Amino acid sequence: QAAVSALVVVSEQAGEFRDVVALSERFPGFVLPCLGVHPVQEVSPEEQRSVTLKDLDAAWPLIELYKDKLVGIGEVGLDFTPRFASTDEQKEGQRQVLIKQIELARRLDLPLNVHSRSAGRPTINLLKEQGATKVLLHAFDGKLSVAMEGVKAGYFFSIPPSIIRSEQKQKLVKLLPLENICLETDSPALGPEKQVRNEPKNIYIAAEYIAKIKGIPVEEVIEVTTQNALKVFPKLRNFLQI
Repeated sequence: QAAVSALVVVSEQAGEFRDVVALSERFPGFVLPCLGVHPVQEVSPEEQRSVTLKDLDAAWPLIELYKDKLVGIGEVGLDFTPRFASTDEQKEGQRQVLIKQIELARRLDLPLNVHSRSAGRPTINLLKEQGATKVLLHAFDGKLSVAMEGVKAGYFFSIPPSIIRSEQKQKLVKLLPLENICLETDSPALGPEKQVRNEPKNIYIAAEYIAKIKGIPVEEVIEVTTQNALKVFPKLRNFLQI
């Protein structure tokens, strides 16, 4: 009913991998899995900490096991929010985990879905240094000048429904070429209303708002962002009837 063709579903830690793959097997061709280790790891619902190489050790065998089912590696990246990464050691740990996952994505010829909260410049710099080419930066919160460095590198930026309440996202969309924009919901987070559970159908809200900012029909936004998604995630072509 919501005209959502497929869901690219990411994971954050090894403990979720089997569930994500099981979901993709339950809804084949609709739920498309990415596996990756996020820079912030949940110890319990109340406690989170910065990622370490040990977290990657647990993930490695499972990614190898499921590699043929994946459409991408993610969610990976850097998160230098002070409550998660206040020391140089924690930041370096995150960098090492990201470098290994960039190498993995290259070996498996898969794109990267990248988180970069409070770490826009370090993330884009590291991706470029490591020669990452197929990159989707999700919910980018960095400076506009840094985002343009990502555009020059050929990276894509996905925009969530929270754009309707985020001045930073609105400015970002104004500046980014439509050819570098994808849509996302990041459900259950980043919805149109704060603290309200987000859903995949809200992707249309992001499309509408981008159209408003760019002064173009929403159909054009949907068409171009869909083509962009197929460029970032080439394996989507096997599932989408486009």
